[in-house]
Amino acid sequence: MLEYSAMMFDKMKSQMKHLKKKNYETNMAEFLKEHGHYFKEMTDYMEASESKEDAAREIAVCFVNEVENKFATGKRSRVPQHIQVDLNFFMIYYVFPAILKTEHEQCKVVADAICSEWGTRFKDSKIGYTDYDTLFHSFREKIFGIF
Repeated sequence: MLEYSAMMFDKMKSQMKHLKKKNYETNMAEFLKEHGHYFKEMTDYMEASESKEDAAREIAVCFVNEVENKFATGKRSRVPQHIQVDLNFFMIYYVFPAILKTEHEQCKVVADAICSEWGTRFKDSKIGYTDYDTLFHSFREKIFGIF
């Protein structure tokens, strides 16, 4: 399940660079076009499962494993801190809003499970999430006026 889903992070640097309202809208549309099938796979798995909580946990573990396998380096196979910061932001700006954009009745259960698994697996990565519209409307010219 979710094989190669970490590929959605391949354009992370370019999609986070110069993050402005107009760019974010364009980048999100491209992100969904290229990787929307992973979110469809998540919702399909939830639909087919009797226990939604168990299914969400399985999705979370598979997804986080994929990301960890892609970015972990060194003797201890850990994600370097500077990369982890970028991953956290990418999750907040792209992955979680994309999950919520599915508008699947269980999308928040999936997002909660991934958020929880993410926080336990990666050091200093207790992150939260919000939907695309909230993020999009929080931009002035630049996100929160800081970039």
